[in-house]
Amino acid sequence: MKLKVVVHEADEGGYWADVPAIPGCATQGTFEELLKNLYEAIEGCLSVNVEKPKRTTKDRVLEIAV
Repeated sequence: MKLKVVVHEADEGGYWADVPAIPGCATQGTFEELLKNLYEAIEGCLSVNVEKPKRTTKDRVLEIAV
């Protein structure tokens, strides 16, 4: 799997990065630490077990474009 990562320079020094394809997936550190931390952050974000929400017959499913 290939993912794009956006790396930012932190105001206080070092770097932080986020993974746009995985909302909430971000990490920080020196550049060398950042690369290691990214693998751990992505693995952690993808290993979360999310249960499917239960639906009733009264619920509606909509798809919208914004």
